[in-house]
Amino acid sequence: MAALIDRAVLDSATSHGDLGEDGRSGAALRRLTLADGRRVVVKRYDPGTDLVMQMIGDDHGREVELYLDGVLDDLPPTVRHPILNAWYDDEGNGVVVMRDLGDAVLTWDRLLCPTQVRVVLGGLADLHDAFRDRTAPTPTALGTVVSIFEPDRIRRFAGNGLVDAALRGWEHFAEVAPGEVGQRVLALAHDGSSLVRAMETRRQTLLHGDVATVNLALESHGLTLFDWGVATVGPAELDVGRLLVGCAHVFDLSFDEFLALQRDVAGAAHDEASLELGLLAGLTWLGWNKALDMVEHPDEGVRARERAGLDWWLAQAGRAFERGLV
Repeated sequence: MAALIDRAVLDSATSHGDLGEDGRSGAALRRLTLADGRRVVVKRYDPGTDLVMQMIGDDHGREVELYLDGVLDDLPPTVRHPILNAWYDDEGNGVVVMRDLGDAVLTWDRLLCPTQVRVVLGGLADLHDAFRDRTAPTPTALGTVVSIFEPDRIRRFAGNGLVDAALRGWEHFAEVAPGEVGQRVLALAHDGSSLVRAMETRRQTLLHGDVATVNLALESHGLTLFDWGVATVGPAELDVGRLLVGCAHVFDLSFDEFLALQRDVAGAAHDEASLELGLLAGLTWLGWNKALDMVEHPDEGVRARERAGLDWWLAQAGRAFERGLV
């Protein structure tokens, strides 16, 4: 049996390297080689420097809480997490020790073929099926996750590069989507409470909350998900919508082909209304990024891609509005 990884084991590491931040929030990552040869990645949560923690009101590292509560013990066989141990340090901040997944971790640039996308969607479907009709709350409320980029909520963090980009992006959104649907999307981006209420009426399950290729790995068992810090409870399709809105550019599929694959993978559990809500929530979450790329990205190819993509996303939003879902 492998030795339990605790503070003393980390202190005995024979070599280490800084990985910097996790690419978004500011959480510190380090790669260690332990005395027994195992390679691990250590993530330390610090509410003083971690932007996402500040944005969701996390003062200790909720991923640790989720792990210690045993929630992740119930993942299905096709979905794993890489956490080997987690605890709170003497200051009350979370520490997570993970398997070093190496090249199995996907990136913002690695193109996924349809078969690989099916593995991802299949793993998400299994995750959501395993926790279907879950009513016990997770540390982060659904409304907090859905509204994480609301301008009025993030304006107090102005001066941070990500926040400043989001605020500029929402200003651009009003310009690039001036029609009625765009205006309604922008209104939800400023106040998503009605969208959250609509999502709370659908079947609930455990959500990862931040499904993106940089937060997952493809391994022999299927899907490995990490960075559970914004896990929440809501309709399964919110995870699907967030995956598509953030990562469509690395899928060798069109938007409509992705949705067809999702419907096929979901099977009898598919809920079209929830899917439309999930897509709408995706747009109110990252619409600022699409608008920003349309206006400011230096690559004309990216600007053109996002212009075409926004038309598709607005059409999806229009269907949700026409059906009176929000």
